[in-house]
Amino acid sequence: MDGDGRTGDGVPSPGERPDRPMLAAEAHTAIVPTVSGAGVTMTSVGDPLVGQVLDGRYQITQRLARGGMATVYQAVDTRLTRTVAVKVMHVGLGDDVEFAKKFDREARAAARLSHPNVVSVFDQGQAVLDGHTLRPYIVMEYVEGPTLRDVILREAPMAPTRALEVFEPVLAALAAAHDAGLVHRDVKPENVLISDRGQIKVADFGLAKAVSAQTSTATQGMLIGTVSYLPPELVLSGRADARSDVYSAGVVLFELLTGRKPHTGETPIQVAYAHVHNDVPAPSAVNRSGRIPPYLDALVAGATARDADSRPHDARVLLTQVRRVRAALRDGVVDDPELTQDLSVLRTQPVDDADGEPTQWVAAAPLTTGGAPATPRSPAADAPPPAPAPPTAGPGPAHVEALRPTAASAPPPVVPVAPRPSGLGRAAAQRERQARRRRRGWLAVLLVLLLTTLALLAGWYLTEGRFTTAPALASLTRADAEQVADRAGLDLRVDEAYSESVPRGAVISTEPGPGAKILDGGPIDAVVSRGPERYPVPTLVGLPRAEAAAALANGRLSAGEVTEAWSDTVPAGTVTGASAAAGTPVKPGTAVALTVSRGPKPVKIADWTGKGVDDAVAALEKAGFLVTVTTAHSDEVPVGRVISQSPGPGTGQKGDEVELARSLGPVLVTVPNVRAMGVRAAEKVMQDAGFRTRVQAAAVNYIGVGFVVSTDPKARSQAPKGSTITLYVV
Repeated sequence: MDGDGRTGDGVPSPGERPDRPMLAAEAHTAIVPTVSGAGVTMTSVGDPLVGQVLDGRYQITQRLARGGMATVYQAVDTRLTRTVAVKVMHVGLGDDVEFAKKFDREARAAARLSHPNVVSVFDQGQAVLDGHTLRPYIVMEYVEGPTLRDVILREAPMAPTRALEVFEPVLAALAAAHDAGLVHRDVKPENVLISDRGQIKVADFGLAKAVSAQTSTATQGMLIGTVSYLPPELVLSGRADARSDVYSAGVVLFELLTGRKPHTGETPIQVAYAHVHNDVPAPSAVNRSGRIPPYLDALVAGATARDADSRPHDARVLLTQVRRVRAALRDGVVDDPELTQDLSVLRTQPVDDADGEPTQWVAAAPLTTGGAPATPRSPAADAPPPAPAPPTAGPGPAHVEALRPTAASAPPPVVPVAPRPSGLGRAAAQRERQARRRRRGWLAVLLVLLLTTLALLAGWYLTEGRFTTAPALASLTRADAEQVADRAGLDLRVDEAYSESVPRGAVISTEPGPGAKILDGGPIDAVVSRGPERYPVPTLVGLPRAEAAAALANGRLSAGEVTEAWSDTVPAGTVTGASAAAGTPVKPGTAVALTVSRGPKPVKIADWTGKGVDDAVAALEKAGFLVTVTTAHSDEVPVGRVISQSPGPGTGQKGDEVELARSLGPVLVTVPNVRAMGVRAAEKVMQDAGFRTRVQAAAVNYIGVGFVVSTDPKARSQAPKGSTITLYVV
C-alpha cells in the first residue's frame, strides 16, 4: 500500500495516466478522483464501507483506490492502534466456497513470508456486510509513498546502474517467495511500492493465484493479470511457476531501461498474441543512447525467453546474474564477451507460419489398381494453410485458443512412377554398353586427378593454409591490441587481472603467445592489466576491536599488531587509532596496526581514616574523585578528623564518588544541678543523665552529713556523655 492506496492488483493510483487498456475483469470499475489544492485525491463519498468496523477490529477511515477485483481502504487497527491497508474483494468473489478456502490458504501462505522487501500480510478474514453479503478481505502493511510506475513515468529510460539498483530489491523479494514455494503471478510496476524512506516492497503475493482460480470460472477463461507482463505459458495453458515471475520481472527491467513496454497493441489480446509469438527486443535496440552493454541485453533476453525452460530457474538465479552485471557496471566494463556468453540463452524456437514454411512429410503416391499412378494434385492443393491473423476481439476462450501454436501438416506430394522403357536390339545394346564403359573409364581418371588435387589442397589447408601467426600484443593498450588483432583477422577475447608491473589497460600476456600458429579468424585470449591490486582501508576508529578486525577481513586486509592505551573518553575495547588512514589504498593482505582503548586509567585511593577531613578532601578531588562529606559523633576520633571512608583504600576511576564521615567528637550532655541533694539521689540523677560519678569530700567545711555542695564539671555545663562527674559533699 502506498500513499495513493495502491496495492498492485490492477488498482491504479489517483491521477495516474493509464498506460494499458483494462482487461475485461477490470472494465466495469474505475477510480473516482477529485481535485483538491494538494493534487488528485480519492473520494469516499457514498462508499458504504467507510466508517464501518470489520470483525470488530478494523475501522475503515477512507477509500484509497478501486480496481477490477477489490477496493482498497485505509483503516485503523483498533486493537493495536496502527494504520493498515485493507483490501476488500468485490461482491460476488466471496460467494464461492472453494474460492473462500483458496483465498484463506493463499493469504496464510503470504503471511508466512517475512522479508524486508515484501509488503507484510497481517490478517485476513470474511466480513458479513449488509446483513448477508460475504466479502473476503486481507489486511496488509500500509506503505506511504509512490509505486514503481510513478518512478518509471518520472525517470525512465534509466541508466543501467540506476535501473538495476531499483530492480535488485524486487528480485530479492521474489527470490524469498520462490524459496518458500510461492509464485507471485502478477509482477508489474504497480505491485512494487516505494516508501518515503526509499525502501522497495513487493505486494500481493498469492492474491493473483486465488483470484484467478475464481475468475477463470466466472469469466470462462479470461486472462487474469496485467497483459503487458503476462508470460507466454500463462496465456497458452494458464499454468505458472517461478519462471513465469522471472519473465514478468524481465519485462519490468526492459521497461526501466527503455521507458516503454516491449509489446503493444490496440487490444489486450493483441498484446498477449505478441508475447506468445514475438521475442522481447534488446533494450539497446530501443534505447540507442549507447549506455546499455551487450551483457545487459543478454540478461534481459534470458529472463524474457518465450520458452520457459530457457529462462533462469527462479528469481534466486536471476538475482545472482543481476549482481554479476552490477559488478561489471561498477567496474566500468563496456563489453565482457565471457559474461555475455554466460547470460546468453541458446534456444531452439519453432518457426512461426508467418516466418517460414512448415516441415512437410514426403511419401510415395498410392498406385491405382491398374498400376498407373494416381492423378497428381495441383500445387495449390499441397500448399500449407495460411497462418492465422492476430485476433482483434477481447480476450475470450476462442481467442486464447487462437494463441496456441497449431500444427498444419500438408498432404503428401505424389511421387510419379516412370514407365518402363521399350526393348532395344541386341547389337545396339552392346554398343551402348561399351560406350558407357569408355565414358566411365575417363570419368574415373578425371575423378582420381580431382581427388588427388583436393587431397593435396586439403592437406595444405589443414597443416598450413588455415593457420596464421599470432601477433605480439604484450604491453599494447587494449584499443591498440584490438586494432592489431582485427587487422590480423583474429577475434580478441579479453580478460582482466591485477598486475604490479604492467600499467592499467595494457596487455599482460596472450594465449597463444606471439609467433605461435593460430586458426585464421580464430580467437586469441588476452589478459589486460587492471593495474596494481589495491583495497581502501575501511573506517576503523570508533569500532569495537572485533568489528574492526572483521571490517579488515572483508576488505581483504588483516589486523596487525594491537596496542592498548588508557583513555578517559573512549570505552574499553574500542579502536582509537590505526596505522593507515581510512580510504588509503593498500595491497591485499596488508596488516593494519590498531590502537585499542583500555578505558580510564585506575586512580589510587589512600586510607584517610583518622586524618584531617580537609586534607583528605583536597587530595581526593585533586586525583579526580567526587567527594561527599557527612558528619557523625565519635568518642574515639577527634573533632574534624575522618571517622570512615567509602570506598576504602584501593583503586577507582576518575569521576567516582568517595564518601567521608567527619567526626563531631563525642555527644555533649548538660550536667544536672544536684546541689543540696543527698549523695545517693545525686548519683541517681547523674546516672540517668548518662554520667558516671565519683564522690569526694569538700576541701573545707566537711561535716559528714552526705549532701552535695558542688560538682566538677559545674552544674549546667556541657560534658561528654559517659564521662565521670565528681560530687563534692559535706
